[in-house]
Amino acid sequence: MTLLIVVYILEFQQKKKTMNRTFIIAEAGVNHNGDINVAKKLIDVAVVAGADAVKFQTFKTEHLVSKNAMKADYQQETTDSNETQFEMIKKLELNPETHIALMAYCKEKGIQFLSTPFDHDSINLLNDLGLETFKIPSGEITNLLYLRHIGSLNREIILSTGMADMGEIEDALNILVDSGTIRENICILHANTEYPTRMEDVNLKAMKTIGKAFKIKYGYSDHTLGVEVPIAAVALGASVIEKHFTLDRNMAGPDHQASLEPNELKDMVKAIRNIELALGDGIKRASNSERKNKEIARKSIIAIKDIKSGELFTENNLGIKRPGNGISPMRWDELMGKHANRDFKVDDLIEI
Repeated sequence: MTLLIVVYILEFQQKKKTMNRTFIIAEAGVNHNGDINVAKKLIDVAVVAGADAVKFQTFKTEHLVSKNAMKADYQQETTDSNETQFEMIKKLELNPETHIALMAYCKEKGIQFLSTPFDHDSINLLNDLGLETFKIPSGEITNLLYLRHIGSLNREIILSTGMADMGEIEDALNILVDSGTIRENICILHANTEYPTRMEDVNLKAMKTIGKAFKIKYGYSDHTLGVEVPIAAVALGASVIEKHFTLDRNMAGPDHQASLEPNELKDMVKAIRNIELALGDGIKRASNSERKNKEIARKSIIAIKDIKSGELFTENNLGIKRPGNGISPMRWDELMGKHANRDFKVDDLIEI
């Protein structure tokens, strides 16, 4: 192996170590039910699971929905059917003081705090609090003024694309870039906004289509039941995974039933980290652990009859058998017609 190839492999391995680590967002969302103590327990769960970030939602109810806004079907099924979406959401709103407390708690616990803003006041609040990464939810992908506002901050952006087509994604991306965010700071997440998402509606290959079409980092925001799809997304190259979780699926609230419980979140993170290891660096070669198997599993050229010194090697006195610590069978033609340099017994490894 030449020095140039060795250097290339080492550089490639180093790059892949960085490239292969998926940024895992544990989506607490509104599963705190408006209780800061529940929110802190959710942070604890995300830390134990090994997630990179825990994400909440920031909104002013009065700026998000009208008092006559209808609930989604899944919200009708999981909350009081007599209350409006406004009434439901108002109970889940977090005030600025709670944000500050949760950010401090995340810092103490060593996990990144994220929150999705749903209105301009919330964008300003998170920006004033020093949020480095802004997550744009699927519902805002066609909100021109919202996109301009976040784009003007030139922060890292994660853009969810549930319900969107390629044209809408392109429009949103162009607005963010034209407003001041560099393209390299944007990651686009494929998503489906049905809670829970049916497997036949996931269309996971669209995630790669997005990445290829826009030549941009891509990932997946998952709302399916279970952990199979986000794990598959990592195998397909997702650089970001977002997944809802809860303390208990039986808790009251709109998103609990479609969320992972603590042990499931932990299992998902572990599986993703294992997949990252299994993906490797893309260079085909014997692994460190299997090199010792070469002598056992491969074969060598051996004597199948007693051979006297000076005798010609032929197909009649040579054969191929294990172990593989002798002359490789790939050199068979080279040995044909050569003279033995010593006596060989049956099953002796041939030497030249």
